[in-house]
Amino acid sequence: MKRLTKKQNRALRQQEVLTPDNQINTGKFHFSFSPKGPNQEKAVEYFNGGSNLLLHGYAGTGKTYLALAMSLQEVLKNHYKKVVVVRSAVPTRDIGFLPGTAKQKMEVYEIPYKQICNELFKRGDAYDILNNKFMYEFIPTSYIRGTTLNDCIVIVDEINNMTFHELDSVITRAGYNCNMIFCGDYRQSDLIQSNQLSGIVNFMSITNNIETFKNVEFGIGDIVRSGLVRDYIIAKADQGLL
Repeated sequence: MKRLTKKQNRALRQQEVLTPDNQINTGKFHFSFSPKGPNQEKAVEYFNGGSNLLLHGYAGTGKTYLALAMSLQEVLKNHYKKVVVVRSAVPTRDIGFLPGTAKQKMEVYEIPYKQICNELFKRGDAYDILNNKFMYEFIPTSYIRGTTLNDCIVIVDEINNMTFHELDSVITRAGYNCNMIFCGDYRQSDLIQSNQLSGIVNFMSITNNIETFKNVEFGIGDIVRSGLVRDYIIAKADQGLL
């Protein structure tokens, strides 16, 4: 994790985001959000009731946004130490060798979460603040083995791009005071082999039989990203292309 420079610390203190002892002033660093639609409301109700979640459904239904918003609020309330986002580094197409360190290679996969954090807090440095204060961590599935995830909320995103082996590896990392939210849509998988594609379906079948898990299915009517996305997916469905 990069440390804040003296200049950055001074600027943040002037904005009353950091206190003199270098801690986040959560009274100033906060956000609010409201669930959109009955299924988002259902997910919030389950989450507040202490359940682990599996949020499955169409693109644009706000699954990742909702998961991150709910999780960050719990961290800011000191109910958990941090939010951990886990994602598989599967590209939509082969882009060849990426230069840089392992962290630099993973930065492209962090872009959606950076956008969400900055939008929630309505400031362009929110993601960096959360990272630097160890309130947020991004881990690719390649580095998840051997770790124990304690005192955190784990968001496992794009599970449609994870094999059953990866999903199995992630869920068995859960430790003390760990809540998990899985997000994805089997229709959006970038995996190719049929045995890999079945991973999310088998995983969902298992979580359906776990008392502490609640599965929420998001349909076309739950799309909130834009009218264009909703119309496009409806047109795909009408032509049997989903």
